[in-house]
Amino acid sequence: MKQVVIVRYCEIHLKGKNRGYFEKVFLENLEKALRGIRHEIHRPSGRYIVDGFDEGCAEEIAARLSKVFGTHSVSVAEQVPADMEEIYAAVLRIAPAEGTFKVQTNRADKHFPLDSMQMNAAVGGRLLSDRPQLRVDVRAPQHVLSVDIREDGTALVFSSLIKGAGGMPVGTAGKGMLLLSGGIDSPVAGYMIAKRGMVLEGVHFHSYPYTNMQAREKVEELARILAGYTGGMRLHVVSVTHIQEEIHRRCPDEMMITLLRRFMMRIAERIGNEAGAQCIVTGESLGQVASQTVEGMTSSNAVVERFPVLRPLVGFDKTEIIERARAIGTYETSVLPFEDCCTVFLPKHPLIRPDLAKVEKAEAQLDVEALIAEALAGAETVTFGG
Repeated sequence: MKQVVIVRYCEIHLKGKNRGYFEKVFLENLEKALRGIRHEIHRPSGRYIVDGFDEGCAEEIAARLSKVFGTHSVSVAEQVPADMEEIYAAVLRIAPAEGTFKVQTNRADKHFPLDSMQMNAAVGGRLLSDRPQLRVDVRAPQHVLSVDIREDGTALVFSSLIKGAGGMPVGTAGKGMLLLSGGIDSPVAGYMIAKRGMVLEGVHFHSYPYTNMQAREKVEELARILAGYTGGMRLHVVSVTHIQEEIHRRCPDEMMITLLRRFMMRIAERIGNEAGAQCIVTGESLGQVASQTVEGMTSSNAVVERFPVLRPLVGFDKTEIIERARAIGTYETSVLPFEDCCTVFLPKHPLIRPDLAKVEKAEAQLDVEALIAEALAGAETVTFGG
């Protein structure tokens, strides 16, 4: 008997002739998630088996792999010879002392003498004799005892099923530049688009000394959390202090956020061009704040020359976004009370529906290219994981 970890994938099995490519990327991401832990990964039909690890590492391995996009579920299992007595001994080791249960068998090896239904009955019957406090409940059991009889002469016995992150393997859907603020929304947007297989690089805009270094550290922690799902992440940190000062000095106050967003989009696209990205990703939700109207988004989009702008949260309300932030572990960091650049020179009445022609006229008072060049020259890049 030895302990192994079973990894099952989800959408990959739908990929037909391209399935091999997705399996290859998925395997690379599994390996990346297990850096620092001695292990081996094997790929029998329809799943991956992790073994060769030190005793006591199974739970850590399962926790890490459950966060890899493309993972449907993970189980810590005992691997034993495909012999009825060996299988039952393993089931007995993981079976509860009391409560309701059912036995669930998958028989990949069709040469095994008992079929799935016969195995369920045989193992369940012996358990009822050995542990009289147990009762069978095939519809809503408290415990499911699973037996997976493999073609290689082994059987996997387990009772846990850890839900995986789902989605597609990161690296199968291009690269995007995530506008990562310190708020609740943008980390969730990044998570959701990475779940569809996209590699992310973050761009964070700060206004030091109007904002403090704790605000930057907060965003770096959010990037670190996201990197735990994406297998690594680069964060480009850009100062927009001078840009905001110039907007405040030369343009109508109510246009501050509108004009700043346009600068952010231009800068993100230029960094993205250098990084080999194909799109910009934002955490905007329609109507959530004054700048997140159709007209505001149109104003921002107008300066993006080549990239599409993806807004995964556009139809979400705040409650839904908060629920997802809590689920992925970013919420507690996002609500730390350190302000980001959008709070600097914040107008009392920001434009809700900016007129593009008027915005462009106001922007003409600025040396846009010089301000962008200055911001890019001072940009820093920090890498998390990977």
